[in-house]
Order: sequence, then structure tokens, then C-alpha cells
Amino acid sequence: MFSAKDTLANVDPELWQAITAENQRQEDHIELIASENYVSTAVMEAQGSQLTNKYAEGYPGKRYYGGCEHVDVAEQIAIDRIKALFGADAANVQPNSGSQANQAVLMAFCKPGDTIMGMSLAEGGHLTHGMPLNMSGKWFNVVSYGLNEKEEIDYDRMEALAREHKPRLIVAGASAYALRIDFERFAKIAKEVGAIFWVDMAHYAGLIAAGFYPNPVPFADVVTTTTHKTLRGPRGGVVLMKAEHEKAINSAIFPGLQGGPLMHVIAAKAVAFKEAASPEFKRYQEQVIMNARVMARVLGEERGLRIVSGRTESHVFLVDLRSKNITGKEAEAALGRAHITVNKNGIPNDPQKPFVTSGIRIGSPAMTTRGFTEIESETIAHLIADVLDAPNDEAVAAKVREKVSALCKKFPVYGA
Repeated sequence: MFSAKDTLANVDPELWQAITAENQRQEDHIELIASENYVSTAVMEAQGSQLTNKYAEGYPGKRYYGGCEHVDVAEQIAIDRIKALFGADAANVQPNSGSQANQAVLMAFCKPGDTIMGMSLAEGGHLTHGMPLNMSGKWFNVVSYGLNEKEEIDYDRMEALAREHKPRLIVAGASAYALRIDFERFAKIAKEVGAIFWVDMAHYAGLIAAGFYPNPVPFADVVTTTTHKTLRGPRGGVVLMKAEHEKAINSAIFPGLQGGPLMHVIAAKAVAFKEAASPEFKRYQEQVIMNARVMARVLGEERGLRIVSGRTESHVFLVDLRSKNITGKEAEAALGRAHITVNKNGIPNDPQKPFVTSGIRIGSPAMTTRGFTEIESETIAHLIADVLDAPNDEAVAAKVREKVSALCKKFPVYGA
């Protein structure tokens, strides 16, 4: 029998210390990694629930284990909520990650050796869209499209490649692209060449749910997303699809790729989907975009840094650091010492290696969850530029740390 006294702090103080330190880091540092966010207490409560004890292979009403009557309710709630949120015919909420959701799409529609088209990782795409070291790049013949001279998606070139290669599948979506994506144009060329049209909206899902970024669901055969990032849920994945593809996708997830689903995570997803349907969430996403635009404007127009694509129309943007003679790796470390967390990121035609890079990626979802507005965003942008102007100056880092500390204390992540 377990006792309520058997807390993590008592049972495993070594691990508890690491978790406590991470909790404090999240409170004390400004988080600007575009793919990260903070979840609500309710989401964490669901994910830490006793649903973690339950095996439930299969789908609601069609399980391979007994005792699933209550987790069936939880999963069906999650399915119904995300279908309503995005206007989808069908949904699978079982993928353990966005990458596994993406694998399911490839498994459902393609055979090894088929030709697929995706955005080049080097120009803003994701590794699961055909990067050579990823399964998607190893198992399939990949044709990549990229950006034009304005650092916008080169739709003309994409269409020409599609007509030339006639891929089995075309994927639209990105992990480091600041602008709106014309999903309708992708859909038209996919239909013309007879390709399955798949959208990976992982980065933009929260913005889409709130109506501030184009919704791909009406145009795509299948849409995948993570449930964290802008959607502000637990770490996991989802597949949305047209009704005729539901059986193929469900079979690809189970038994194709996964066994028993993580019912506690699915419950946490359901909570996040409810939160995402609220008026407060819409106001939050509007602020996410405004904050990103302010930071891009200050860094670009006032502090002389080049913003890739010239602007942002979403939650994220890339900063070209070459004018500062500093690499992305060095900038990430310097900003980290000042308690500002970003990630190094390649820029189009980057001369540096992928683990070094010439840029950083900046995103506004997590800082906006804290309550930061345009006022704080302007301040943060100047703090970033101050560090980049003197990346090895400890006095500058200390001064920025002090200002970061004041902001974080004023806007705690988890209040009373």
C-alpha cells in the first residue's frame, strides 16, 4: 500500500532536487525558445493523475483491455474537443509526440522509396519532413522546396518541383518560418499532381485555434500538430484528418507505431483543448503575435540586427547574427548567462555548421504566458541586443540579469 507521505521529496531527494532547480530556473529566466511554453496547473494535475496506471490499447469502445470505461470517456472528450477547435472530421489524440504523429502519416500513405516533398530543414523546415538523417529522409525519395530571394516560401518553385516529380505526398509546415503559409495554394498543386496534402501545423496550432493564422484543416487531407508549443498543452501529438482517412491513420498509430496510449497525457490534452477554446486563450494568442512583432521591430529597426524574412507574422522569428561577428552557439550561451533562454538556429544559406549556426530563433509564447505585453517585449529586445553587443562582458551580463530578475519577479509563471 502506498502512503501519501511517500512524496517525491522523501522517496527520491536527488531527483527532487533536480526538479526543484528546474522549477526555479523556469521562474528566474525569460523563456524565448519558440517551441516551449508553460502549461496550466490543471493540465499538470491531469498529467499527474492515476490515469497513468491504466493500459488501454485500442480506441474508445474498442479496447484490448478491460476496465477502460472511464479512460474511454477521457479520450473521447479530447477527440471531440480538438475536432471542434479546428473544424476537423476526425482526430487521433494518441501520438506520443509530433514526430510520431508525422511518422503515422508517412506510414499510412507512403511506401519506402516513394517520393515526398517537404520544406528544407536548412531553410526553416522540420527534420521529419525529409531531413537525410531522419527516418523520413532515409526511407523516402525527398524533393525539398525552400525560400526565394525575399526569404519567403518559393511557391512558384514548389509548384514546378511538384509537377516535375509528382510526389506521393506534399507536406507544408515549418519549425523556423515567421510568415503565413498559403495552405490553399499548396492544396491546389497537390490536387493537380495527385498527391496527398499533409500540413504539420505544430508551431502555429495555438494561433490557428484562436483565428490569428490560416487554418489548414479545410484544405489538407491530414494535419498533424504537437500539443505543446503555442497550443500550450502537455508534450504530445495529434493527427486531424478527413473522414475517409480516419481508418488508415488510426491503424498507423495503433498497432502500426504505438502500443498502449498514455491516458494521463491524453487527459491533459483534453484540458488544454478546453482552455484553447476560451476567450482568454484568444486574447493570449493575439498578445503572442504583438509581442513577437515588437521584439522583431526593436531588434531590426532600432538595434541594427537583420531579421530573416524582414518581419514576423506569427510567434517566431530568426535573427541573423553575422553583422555582430558572433555565432548562434555563442549568442545562445551569452544570453543564457544573462538568464535569457533562446536557441541557436540556422539561417537560409547559413555558412556555419548546424551545431554552430549564424542565427538564433526567438519566440514569444512562453513570455506571453507570464503576462508580458508590448512594454516588456520592447525592454527584452533591448536586453537581448545589449548582450549581443558585448557577449563576453560579464558586467553587461550582470546588469541584464538584474533587470531580468526584476521582470520575472513582477510576472511569476505560477502565482499564488
